[in-house]
Amino acid sequence: MTQPSAIDLFAGAGGATQGLTGAGFSVLGAVENDPSAAATHAKNHPSAHLWETDIRRLPASAMRKQLGLSLGELTLLKTCPPCQGFSSLASGKGLTDQERNDLVVHTVRFVRAFMPQSVLLENVPGLAKDARLQYVRESMSSLGYVSMIYRFEASEFAVPQRRRRLIMLAVRGKRTKMPSDISDVVADLRGSMSVREAFAGLQSGAREGDPLDRSRRSSDKVLNRIAAIPVGGGRFDLPEEHQLECHKRLGRKNATASYGRIKWNVPSPTMTTRCTTPACGTFIHPEENRGITLREAATLQTFPHDYDFQGEYGAIERQIGNAVPVRMATVLGTAVRRITGS
Repeated sequence: MTQPSAIDLFAGAGGATQGLTGAGFSVLGAVENDPSAAATHAKNHPSAHLWETDIRRLPASAMRKQLGLSLGELTLLKTCPPCQGFSSLASGKGLTDQERNDLVVHTVRFVRAFMPQSVLLENVPGLAKDARLQYVRESMSSLGYVSMIYRFEASEFAVPQRRRRLIMLAVRGKRTKMPSDISDVVADLRGSMSVREAFAGLQSGAREGDPLDRSRRSSDKVLNRIAAIPVGGGRFDLPEEHQLECHKRLGRKNATASYGRIKWNVPSPTMTTRCTTPACGTFIHPEENRGITLREAATLQTFPHDYDFQGEYGAIERQIGNAVPVRMATVLGTAVRRITGS
């Protein structure tokens, strides 16, 4: 049986590429515009042809021909457009970036150029309310695809992190029968993993001199604030002298996760682009008086312990937070193979 093939659009640091490879796909090509993320992808996936460019400037048909693919030959087109503009946080504050949000519709251009057997789009749940997703689905229907929208919780599949995502799966062929719940297709892969279990695995498999074994530098004032937070606590547990004036004004309704300690025995909160910055969420080590390290954050995103990230500290932090959890991509890739018989 020929190995199924995939292309990774908006590839980032390669979380989806790594996961799809684990599901048995040969990832032939990837597109990523950010230089640091592209360098990380190239470092870890040298066999995939990488286009480091703005996807809006990349001719899709030329890309297909450069990969030596015939129309309809590609098994899976994976796409994960930038999601911050569709998040509940952004929409609630009126921070939507229309130009970035419009990147979603470029999925259709690549579908037309490749006519893949299947298309997997991953994003935040807020995309479901956006007209662009409806446009993508209607366009693909006109091209002969049947599609379904699913809600997927990564922590139900042994990802040590709560991460709710919207999944759109489209399969070429109007007679294709789609499952009502994509999770049912991979029910045998269900499982749970706590932060404690994930960090124990990291401790046993860590490499000596790992450049990601470092946390964000904090001032003495911030370190003292962190030290005052009890195990399992957050900013509401701080004594008066350690409370920030901005938090006092916000009260108990906003920034509730700021300066929170991750809990040992459950999955962590969602990793974000500031996932090692204590002021930006529940990103403090469960017991130690520091933010989690870059490698710990990558572990919660289920990257291999030797995955080699490129760039300066902030760039790596963003890459980790933006990534598709590797284990999640493996589970979804397995679901695609089972549904399509590839």
